[in-house]
Amino acid sequence: MRKIVEIVFSGLFLLGLLFLGAGGVWPAAPPFQLRDTAGAVHTLAEWHGQKAILLFFVTTDCPVGNSYVPEFNRIREAYQGRGVLMFAVQADTTVAESEVARYARDFQYTFPLLLDPHQVLVQLTGATVTPEAAVLSPDGKLLYLGRIDNRVADFGKARPQATERDVRDALDAVLAGKPVPHPLTKSIGCAINRVK
Repeated sequence: MRKIVEIVFSGLFLLGLLFLGAGGVWPAAPPFQLRDTAGAVHTLAEWHGQKAILLFFVTTDCPVGNSYVPEFNRIREAYQGRGVLMFAVQADTTVAESEVARYARDFQYTFPLLLDPHQVLVQLTGATVTPEAAVLSPDGKLLYLGRIDNRVADFGKARPQATERDVRDALDAVLAGKPVPHPLTKSIGCAINRVK
């Protein structure tokens, strides 16, 4: 029995060395298949070949999150064609798909809003509130988690305009091949109810 275990272990070790030697990276993100509000299916394979993945966690009824949709769309426009793949993720699993689809249309999202009924992406990133942004590497390594910017300072306390643009700073650093200057910031918004 011990000999069989040694052979299996040696085989797995050699397979790992070959994979890494070929330039492979062990994926940090689990495989997934998530539909967006238009019915298209998205998988982890889409992340390969990108420079960064940007996820915005949202819910249909969070006023703080809803106030950020125009900024989400501006960020998408600013980083389109630069190797940033962007999705919104519906974090509340109790909302009907038809309501989420209507919400995406009404708020005029210009990029896919994913339905994540098992909160695969919430668990991957550790997101706790909406709106909250996560920037990941193509293999799913978390590079940034937190607020979009500092416009909302606290509940009922907001600036007319943001003076710090955390998501944009994180994306600019990743695209320049540098570490994200502040990889974790506090996001103000609505709590995400976790699936048990």
